[in-house]
Amino acid sequence: MVLFLVVVWGINWPLTKMALPHTPPLLFSGMRTLFGGLMLLPIAMRRPHTLRWKQNGWVYLLLGLLNVGAYYGLQTIGIGYLPAGLFSTLIFLQPILLGIFSWLWLGETLNRFKIIGLTLGFAGVAVISLGSLQGHLSPLGIVLALLSSLCWALGTIYMKKQGPRLDSTWAVTVQLLIGGAALLLFGSGTESWSAIDWNAEFVAILLFISVFVIAGGWWIYFLLIEAGEVSTVGAYTFLIPVLSNVFSIALIGEKATATLLIGLLMIAGSIVLVNRRMPRAAPAPLSAKSMED
Repeated sequence: MVLFLVVVWGINWPLTKMALPHTPPLLFSGMRTLFGGLMLLPIAMRRPHTLRWKQNGWVYLLLGLLNVGAYYGLQTIGIGYLPAGLFSTLIFLQPILLGIFSWLWLGETLNRFKIIGLTLGFAGVAVISLGSLQGHLSPLGIVLALLSSLCWALGTIYMKKQGPRLDSTWAVTVQLLIGGAALLLFGSGTESWSAIDWNAEFVAILLFISVFVIAGGWWIYFLLIEAGEVSTVGAYTFLIPVLSNVFSIALIGEKATATLLIGLLMIAGSIVLVNRRMPRAAPAPLSAKSMED
């Protein structure tokens, strides 16, 4: 599941870059997330009683706004203000935030291995992005990237915290429908539908992203969050920019660099450290008195 997730979310970045010349960004974000939710809807409808809208409607609404509306909306707008490398680096501050938030609000451990590992992983992402850090650095772009990362982290923590009261399939489906509809509504007011070029390449990319990246990727992401430690799952997302660079080399002809290999090694070390358990303290030796007792 982790392998599927990092592969499809890694290929998402170059595919999105290939699609954007054919479509306005907000309408594209709205379509792919709404279509992803519609594709999961028949699966969720097999257990309609687990929706529990009256009890969980406000939870679904907040998840949709955080994980889809705000995350994708801020990301789509903000990437136009910054170099792509710097923007993706700021987005992948999210695993660091996950480690801190899961310690504060979920009671997960934050030992020295996790702290070092998460920091090393973020540094690896930064190293990979070094080649793209030239150009004008917009303060607004930096703020939008940080807010996007924050919304993704808060949405993940909130999903984990509310997990016992939610059905995972319904939770992913409804938040995609709500967030996708909000993005389409906002995009329809600021962008033009006539600007979309419905050619075969764009339609194929839209369908692939909707099915595998959005529907499949988010479903698996939250299943992993539900089943394991949030900070541990978050550490694996550091692999996404690595694979994004690899796929960008293969699909759109970007060049391989030494920083990619260095960053990959740092991220691999990060995952090892985050998954490492603290050694248990050895039991105290029995005293003579305790032996007598």
